[in-house]
Amino acid sequence: VQLQASGGGLVQAGASLRLSCAASGRTFRPYVTGWFRQAPGKEREFVAAISWSGGTIHYADSVKGRFIISRVNAKNTAYLQMNSLKPEDTAVYYCAASEGGGMSHEDIQYEYWGQGTQVTVSS
Repeated sequence: VQLQASGGGLVQAGASLRLSCAASGRTFRPYVTGWFRQAPGKEREFVAAISWSGGTIHYADSVKGRFIISRVNAKNTAYLQMNSLKPEDTAVYYCAASEGGGMSHEDIQYEYWGQGTQVTVSS
């Protein structure tokens, strides 16, 4: 599975952005899609994950109530709607796919990664 993340940008605090993660390759096999982020000088952290069916969703506490993860399998695309953005949301955001790791919050469980898209939130 190859992943391409897009949709990042520079916004002011309180604004919204929608990230997209387009998948290609062996997309007929079910996989969990996760979003992670890495801020400068910090470790990569879990943001959200969604099961293949969309019926199971996890969020990090820091984004719960502000971010919404979704997917449209017919388009091989997952999304991360980010609302009420804060300066501390500034990071490079990565989408990832896991065929065997379940709804993991650990990046090591994800076999495939996109290239990352920069999100910068100014105060």
